[in-house]
Amino acid sequence: MTDSLPLRDRYLQLIDQIVQTTLKGQIRSKEQVYKMLVKDVTPGTGEIFERVLEETLSATQQQVDTQKDEMKLAKATRTLRAMQTIRGEWERAQEKNRATDAIATAVQQIIASPPDDKLAALLRVIDPNLAQALNLPQLASALKQQAPEITHPEQDRDVQQLAEGLARGLESWQRLEGHLVSWIYDQNRSLGFEGTPAQSGPWGVWEKQVNSPYPQALFHALALNESVTELVAKQPSDLISFVELAVILQYLQRGLVNWFDKLVYDSKVGARLSISTFLTFAVIWSQLANGLNQATILNSTSRDRLVNGCFQITLQILRTFSQRQYFPLYGGIFASFSGAYLRTTLDYLDAPLRQVEGTQEKARILTLMGYSQRAQGRYADAIAFHEQALEIARNAGDRPCEIANFNHLSRTCVAQKNYAEAISYSQRALILSRQTGDRLGEANALANLGYSEVFQAQQLEQIEPEIYETAINYLQQGLQLSERVGDGQSKALCCSSLGIALLIVEQPQEAIKYLESGLQAAQFSGDLYLQGRNLAYLSEAHYSLQNIDKTILTGSLGMYLLEQIAAEEWRKTAGLLTILQGQMGAEAFQKKLQQSRPQIIALIGVDGYDYIPQILEQYKQSM
Repeated sequence: MTDSLPLRDRYLQLIDQIVQTTLKGQIRSKEQVYKMLVKDVTPGTGEIFERVLEETLSATQQQVDTQKDEMKLAKATRTLRAMQTIRGEWERAQEKNRATDAIATAVQQIIASPPDDKLAALLRVIDPNLAQALNLPQLASALKQQAPEITHPEQDRDVQQLAEGLARGLESWQRLEGHLVSWIYDQNRSLGFEGTPAQSGPWGVWEKQVNSPYPQALFHALALNESVTELVAKQPSDLISFVELAVILQYLQRGLVNWFDKLVYDSKVGARLSISTFLTFAVIWSQLANGLNQATILNSTSRDRLVNGCFQITLQILRTFSQRQYFPLYGGIFASFSGAYLRTTLDYLDAPLRQVEGTQEKARILTLMGYSQRAQGRYADAIAFHEQALEIARNAGDRPCEIANFNHLSRTCVAQKNYAEAISYSQRALILSRQTGDRLGEANALANLGYSEVFQAQQLEQIEPEIYETAINYLQQGLQLSERVGDGQSKALCCSSLGIALLIVEQPQEAIKYLESGLQAAQFSGDLYLQGRNLAYLSEAHYSLQNIDKTILTGSLGMYLLEQIAAEEWRKTAGLLTILQGQMGAEAFQKKLQQSRPQIIALIGVDGYDYIPQILEQYKQSM
């Protein structure tokens, strides 16, 4: 091609050359077209080439649309296909150029950053929230090539370590990739992250696949439910190991979420598992931060750098999570965790959140944490979280989040027996949800309004039936709306609220119907708090009907679930069972409990069944 021609003419000639070569049957693959474009389009002149190509394509398309002669139409059609191939390969070349430029920019950002900020710079450029994800093998290679050109020895060492960490992480991921979800199918493992290697979870499987000591030790601790904080506090940590772990966990988390999101046979189960995945990995990084902060074998500079890196990754995970459609504005963290693991989760996630300014993402995570705090009886903390989230959501224009926090504040006020304030918050949520068309927020607001009014009427000893009828009507409207919306979490709350209200107005048989429906919805949504709460009130309803067998069955299950997530309400149910035990005698009570053993084990396992008497004893000793 003649370089002396103007660019427009050169590119017309290039396009014509590729088309004619194609028509002669001399183009064997698209790769040939790609190489010709890379070779003959001068860097920095891509816009000119694109204009010429689009003009030529448009003219050829017009020929195809208007040509009547069959021979000429056939040639024009073949020409159009050839030009469409050119456009496709040009887009591929441009995409590769953009990726190359992005890698070069990322490398320069890392190299130009201060020594103590190089890890943070790396984590910023591999943030999964970025619009264009970097090719990590290319980034590792580019960093390794650039390191020798750095004149400062310490900075050269850091960049080399970052590159080595990326390379090791990618190598470990290759070993793990084929076992990403194999643990789900092996040995009847359940979908989840809790338990021991013999019970469930991926950690024991993944431990066997990696050969690097740092991730191996972490997976081993997680598999045995040992303290990650204690492990990391004693484990030698360096930049290479940290980056390797960052790559491994990012790929594992992203792979699991993508897999769970594609569970087309049951999208709601997939959503629940994705939620669990996001929270599990966020907590792991927060635990790592806690452990590194206690690591006396590290100097203060290295310790601060690694701790800040953990928080940075935690916030990246939470940000990704908060932007998902299934983010549980009306759910809690205990939908994903149980047992002692939950008890410290809120504290783990609180620390990194303090480091970020008010954003929509932060408002949503605070909402989740506030709900979880309320379930554990930390009402003052819950209100503080929701008020902060409310202000941030309002400033960010996130109306669903704003409405959710009005609803949560209403529910928390009920727990504090501040019913007038609860009614006020639920009314504000109802007005705003109807103004904005937020059906989910409206369903929750109706449930909260009716729920609050029932309790207020009871507190004021109002006996007029119309007061309760109006309140229960709100609850029924909320339930109907939650069913139309198809949100299991809200349905569980509405059924539970309606059942409790009917129990208060001494309609236990009718209450049981709604509480059982609420229990089923809560089990489907995976909300342990609502499961425990529905079971606890079912126990009260059965007790009022003197159905002793079901009182013990539902009360034992409700007490256990609530105690497991540190919800103070377990004590009320334990009190009911203790009274019943006193009335029946310990031996008769134990016999009835034994009769319910198969149903209890089906839900909480043998260990859960064996733990029930211990909870009752714990309650008696604390009286």
